[in-house]
Amino acid sequence: MSTSKPLPRIALAAIVMAGLSVGLNNQLAETPVMGWNPYNAFLCDTTEEQYRVAAQNLISTGLKDAGYQYFNLDCGWQGTNRTAEGTFTWNATRFPSGIPALAEYAHDLGFKFGVYSDAGYYSCDFVGGTAHWLGSLGYEVSDAESFTSWGADYLKYDNCYAVSPTDFVDDYPPIEEEPHYTAMRDALAMTGRPVVFSICEWGVQDPARWAPSVGNSWRISNDIGPPPSWDNVFRILNQIVPVSGFAGPGAWNDLDLLEVGNIGLTIDEQESHFAFWAAAKSPLLVSTDLTNPTETTLSILKNERIIALNQDPLGKSIGFRRRYTNDNDVWAGPLADGSTVAVVINWQNNSRALTLELADVGLTSAQVTDLWTGYYVGEITEQYTATVAAHGSLVLKLSNSVPAPAPTFTTYPAASSSNVIAGGAATRTVNSTDTVVGYIGMGGTLTFTGVAGGSGGTKLVSIDYINADYTFTNTDCSNCRNAYVSVNGGEAVQVQMPLSGQSWDILYSGYLVSLTGFSAGNNNTITFANPDAWAPDMYSIGIQTA
Repeated sequence: MSTSKPLPRIALAAIVMAGLSVGLNNQLAETPVMGWNPYNAFLCDTTEEQYRVAAQNLISTGLKDAGYQYFNLDCGWQGTNRTAEGTFTWNATRFPSGIPALAEYAHDLGFKFGVYSDAGYYSCDFVGGTAHWLGSLGYEVSDAESFTSWGADYLKYDNCYAVSPTDFVDDYPPIEEEPHYTAMRDALAMTGRPVVFSICEWGVQDPARWAPSVGNSWRISNDIGPPPSWDNVFRILNQIVPVSGFAGPGAWNDLDLLEVGNIGLTIDEQESHFAFWAAAKSPLLVSTDLTNPTETTLSILKNERIIALNQDPLGKSIGFRRRYTNDNDVWAGPLADGSTVAVVINWQNNSRALTLELADVGLTSAQVTDLWTGYYVGEITEQYTATVAAHGSLVLKLSNSVPAPAPTFTTYPAASSSNVIAGGAATRTVNSTDTVVGYIGMGGTLTFTGVAGGSGGTKLVSIDYINADYTFTNTDCSNCRNAYVSVNGGEAVQVQMPLSGQSWDILYSGYLVSLTGFSAGNNNTITFANPDAWAPDMYSIGIQTA
């Protein structure tokens, strides 16, 4: 063991990259894009008239004035054949005036205009891949010239048929997809027209680790819908845990289109969804039918304080701070004025009093403003409690704060010879230098021995682990794994641990959990197990000393 908690070597690569990521050098999207896209409301079944009505509704509802400036096409506008010269075509039945005319219409209303295409042989559709609308693979230069000549200010670039003309959707493609996107990036740059480049490859191949220099945003996950669900929100939230630090001005994690106003999420869930997307600095793209939106829908989408989080010029995403399993999550991040935003999400299915412990965001006191209502709470110390609806959230601005001293830990490596590794659990080497314990669960266990318990009782424990069990669908623990942890043979505590990355050599460092049952002295044991599934691979634990 050691008396401090140094940064594990296998975490260094990810953290350094996150701190040094550089946005695409096109001077666009210095703050996340805000706008409208039809997909979650209409799928690919859209017409020229629907788009024109939607543009007018963005104005009449006040959404344009609230900052939603990009008016974007999605799938369904394309033709199925190119001209004899190889030029991209549109569906003349659905768009009789043509795409250039629609772009001019949007520009005349004061919008930026977005086009949709695909980095594959054909584009995505909603009829099982049978539409065979045009994609841009192999035609990047000519298509970029076409799109920009029509007036495109934005390109959403999808990922269907990327492997072959017969492989519609491939979540685990056998090819590297980055070259498909660099080809279009370079083609857009050659046109000389400023075009925001939105990479939509669904989080395949961990794009946050390569996309900041390729696109202005990149999807980190599979779709939120339609139909949306709270489980989808949880899956996406877990997937951003390891990559929130890769976002910054000109280059953003894209959590997918907004579902505010659509059936599938309660009002409180819609508020949590919108606030988290905003504070995580995701593009905010309204994707609901604006023909007759409710006042509640508009009040969420136009909340100027939540929008200000998204458009904050510092450009720092909230990051994962603490999970109280099956209870609440705590996320926080800095703002340009020196304050901190904290987002606390209620995972329980009932309205209740929910408490933010300021220590979880590194503070001891602060002046608090509720960003949903604008209500100034006043100065608080140690904690703040308020009633929060089922799946609702606290969104708090913490100003004039006093920082808390960082906790220190005594570290215990998982692969120490003094530990007990049993039931099929085994060590493995990571990056040729470090050792972790894997195959914990399904009978495999890891028991730390000789752990100092101080005067006994409850201790804050810091866990360093690897979990690359990522998914594109919802599971019992989507993009997370459960460990069941017991101290000195006592009742096991469920610890729900999100993704650390999409490969089994990327560490998450510093997952915090409070464990009870410690005895005084240095002979405590801590056992990690899971009777029904796999737990993460373990690198080390730390027991708080101060």
